[in-house]
Amino acid sequence: MNPLVIPPAAQRDEKSVQLLSAWAAERGLHCSLNVGRWHESGRDESAGWGILLADVARHIANAMQQQYGVAPADTLAGIRRAFDHEFAAPTSEVEGKFQPGHS
Repeated sequence: MNPLVIPPAAQRDEKSVQLLSAWAAERGLHCSLNVGRWHESGRDESAGWGILLADVARHIANAMQQQYGVAPADTLAGIRRAFDHEFAAPTSEVEGKFQPGHS
């Protein structure tokens, strides 16, 4: 296992909330999702996750620029192409079920 660091802002903010964790394990993707945060506050859950995923893509683009010099627009275009392709023709089925709760 090689967990990532908790961002400093999340460590400083006592109200911080983990929304998503994704692991590649046993030849597949395994996620912990904090579903319901937007719904419970009266907001559109799907829109919240859409915004989160778009923000994650922008963070990836910034990291690729800093680490490898790749233009953010190029990274975002590649992510968008892969995202659209994966929805149109999934490379694998989503398995498992949602397990609510925290450890």
